[in-house]
Amino acid sequence: MVDVLSPLRGAAATLCLLACGSGPTVGPLTPAAAEPGLSTPTASPTVLVPEPTVSRPLPEPVHHDPAELDPSRATARAPDLFRARFATTQGEFVIEVRRSWAPNGADRFYNLIKLGVYDDTRFFRAIDGFMVQFGIPGDPQVAAPWRVANFPDDPVMQSNQRAFVTFAQTGAPNSRATQVFINYRDNFGLDRSGFAPFGRVVDGMNVVDSLYRGYGEGAPGGDGPDQSRIQLEGNAYLDREFPKLDRILYTEVIAP
Repeated sequence: MVDVLSPLRGAAATLCLLACGSGPTVGPLTPAAAEPGLSTPTASPTVLVPEPTVSRPLPEPVHHDPAELDPSRATARAPDLFRARFATTQGEFVIEVRRSWAPNGADRFYNLIKLGVYDDTRFFRAIDGFMVQFGIPGDPQVAAPWRVANFPDDPVMQSNQRAFVTFAQTGAPNSRATQVFINYRDNFGLDRSGFAPFGRVVDGMNVVDSLYRGYGEGAPGGDGPDQSRIQLEGNAYLDREFPKLDRILYTEVIAP
């Protein structure tokens, strides 16, 4: 576990992902925590989050056979520059990825998008004034092998500024897998802990800002989703107990 100075109100924030996955989580880590996570500031502002609204019919989410999403298929080298479109329940946003920023992260993200691993998944952790996190496959059969499909670290070449996109990680070396977060604000403190941005939102950051944040921090530090249960139960758990979470309907690589 690594302690860093939080950029939010100067509060100390612990930045670690829990054991064997990749994803930010708030508060001190405890043995009960089963998935990795960043920690949020100890004091967070109270924010009234409006109910998500949809003004037009949504496309159907894309589903895949688990065999199509096996980590053994994630072998492609990413282009030096590419964009990924995310269609969500709040609208669309586009992430531009530059391989020179974090080659290993760019390659993994490219393969996750091309395979469709993020299709029909949930933004399961959204902390106002910090970040929004996604990346646990909605099908437990898919989540299990990806949870341990770690890839090598990258040096930090860019800072965790607002709209920059970064893989979550644990305190252990080479612990990144599938979980990703988008910074809601400048989180410079993450740079010193090895969180290496590989891209940034270049269109639709207003959509990212509108994602549902009402559940707050995840268990065990808060009342939001428990990452270990997401891994074991998938979308069924989230849709039953956290029905207001926004969803990724599908993703695709688009031309720069």
